[in-house]
Parts: sequence; C-alpha cells; structure tokens
Amino acid sequence: MGKFLFIRGGAVGDFILTMPAIQLVRDQLPDNEIEVLGYPAVTELALVTGLVDRTRSIEDARLAAFFAPGAELNQDWCDYFASFDVVLSYLYDPDGFFAGNLERAGVKTLLNCPFRPAETDPPVSAAIQLAKPLERFALFLEEPALALNYADSVSSPLPPGEGKTRIAIHPGSGSPSKNWSFESWIEVLSHLHGELESVEFIVTSGEAEYEVIADFLALLDQRNLPYHHLAGKTLPELGVVYSEVDLYLGHDSGISHLAGSAGARGFLLFGPTNPEIWAPPGGALQPILSPDGSLGGIQVDQVMEMIRFESSSHTNRRVDISRQN
Repeated sequence: MGKFLFIRGGAVGDFILTMPAIQLVRDQLPDNEIEVLGYPAVTELALVTGLVDRTRSIEDARLAAFFAPGAELNQDWCDYFASFDVVLSYLYDPDGFFAGNLERAGVKTLLNCPFRPAETDPPVSAAIQLAKPLERFALFLEEPALALNYADSVSSPLPPGEGKTRIAIHPGSGSPSKNWSFESWIEVLSHLHGELESVEFIVTSGEAEYEVIADFLALLDQRNLPYHHLAGKTLPELGVVYSEVDLYLGHDSGISHLAGSAGARGFLLFGPTNPEIWAPPGGALQPILSPDGSLGGIQVDQVMEMIRFESSSHTNRRVDISRQN
C-alpha cells in the first residue's frame, strides 16, 4: 500500500478543481492512503465524501521555514513529509524553495503541480490541467465531473419545504468583476416568482458577501419575494443544500464549483473568465456568456430565456416554467 499527499492551499474553487485529481487516485488506486494538507474548512469537503483518509492543517507557523532557502526545518514536519510515497504540491513556489526543502526533508517522489491553471489555446478544463501531473503514474483524467454525496455525513440545514420549488442563488463571488448586479438578479427572481406556483429562494452567502448581502436581502424584501437566507454554514452543509434544490443560479465562483460537485443543475453567469476552462465540468451548471466580456453585458431577458428553454426541453427538468408569458 502506498501513501499519497496532496498539498493544496488557495480558495474554495481552487481546491474543488483539484478534487477530480484526488478522486482519480482514489478510484484507480483504491488500496493507497490519501491525505490532504490544506485549510481545514475547505479540505473537509474531501474528508466527508471519502476522497481522502485524513487531512492536516497547513496553518502551522513551523511550515514557514520550508519556504526559505537553507532554513532549519522542523523535524516533525520533515518526518511527516518523508512518510509519504508520493507528494503532490499545488502551492505557489516560483523559486522552488518549498520543493527543495521537501527534498531535503526526505521526500523521494515529488510532483510540482500548477498553482493556477493556464489560459490555454485551445482551452483545457482547469480540472484536467490540475490532474495532468498524475499522468506520470499512467493516471489520465478523462471525465473530470464530480458527483459527491455530502448528505451521507452532514445533515441538511434547510427546513422542510414540501411542495415548494426551491431555487438557490449565490449572488456574489470573490471578485466584483465576476458579479452581476443585485438589481438584475432581483429582476430574474421576480420573473421566476411570477411564473412558478410555489417558489422559495435559498440565498447563500459567505465571507466574500458579508458586507453587502444585507443590501441584496433588502431588495428581496422590497419585492416581497419569499426567501430563506443561509449564512455561516460549513461548506459540506452547503453541499447538501445544493444537492436538494431544484435550480442553482450563480457566477464563476468557488461556491458555484461546490454546487456543481453536489450535482446541482442551473446556470452560471460568465463575463471576464472563460467557461471552457473555469466552468464546473459535467455540464449540469450551464454557462451564460456575456457578449462583451463583462457581467454588465448580460441582460435579464437573456437569462430568463435560457432558464425557460432548459426547463421546457430537458427530460430531467426539476423546474417547469412555461414559455408563455
């Protein structure tokens, strides 16, 4: 039995885009142990879904020396790194100091993996790019889509909603340039409220939306739109929520990747980023592209037409909206 260590920092989306590589090892080398070194709130996603056997926090001051050339390295960490047969590092290491110190620590097989996927031409899915180093072991990621079950380990934070069509919306992201205006989202939700018999909007927010989410909720109140706001939930809890809702609406964000990993169907708005690289793989969350590369170029009618078309034509539709208005 071998031991693999994935080292992954970064934000939520960075980690979830790396999870297909982890799943590839789990599926193809089931007798191997897999561990992840990263931020606990994020790596918990891999632990509760069984992709890894253990996680360890990267937030340890003793690791700082590993990023300096010729530094004295903590022996406990050296022993830890040396205990693995294969170490895959996705950390930003432009000068190679971290990689060099891992070799000093006794790591025999180290794969230096991309910290951030490249804007390739032709475009290549970020998940496939992040899994490419595993080709050294004849492990090829052909289908990067995730279909993870968070509900096996985590209870849903949603109250019962029998008979309701539930539409989740995450109206923010980590970058203002990737966000549609709150007013435009409210127009879409108002249309959906008028066209569906019984609908409840599930609004999710995280640290990136902490200071502005109250403005969005105020707009919902002004339109008398029914909603349930979820804040302060763990990522696995949100994964359960997204597996339960009938439709997901969002942007190019880490939370949208979480929704995709949970099997949510819906639509993502893309402006400055390329969905052929950055969209969650699998196609269940369909991109809506701006004609001019900015989120302001997307119109409410464009979004509603996409939702109506999908709901009326998809054989597995969960939201049925008439195209007659």
